[in-house]
Amino acid sequence: MAEDREQIWSEFREVINMTPKQLRDWLDTDESQSVGQKSGDDESVGHHSGRRIVELLGTKKADLGDDDYAHMRKVVGYVHRHLAQRPSGDVTDTPWRYSLMNWGHDPKR
Repeated sequence: MAEDREQIWSEFREVINMTPKQLRDWLDTDESQSVGQKSGDDESVGHHSGRRIVELLGTKKADLGDDDYAHMRKVVGYVHRHLAQRPSGDVTDTPWRYSLMNWGHDPKR
């Protein structure tokens, strides 16, 4: 994985278009918590990922480990796949947008 860390880092920084504060504030909303596939503890996978993204954004690049890069790769893949499924019409108040925002990407930006 060491050889592709730069690429993962770059792609992660491209797809994340919310600041840590914006993402933290979003994750506290009812809308954020209303979408996504729930895991065993009643938190959606995307919501949990959003909390992890906030941590990653606050971590020095030199301190990131293999697990961090694996999650960053997962985020990039999810955002790209989800963007390809964009529904027609105004997406402002849609579960599609809310789900992407849980993963740190606001398609309205």
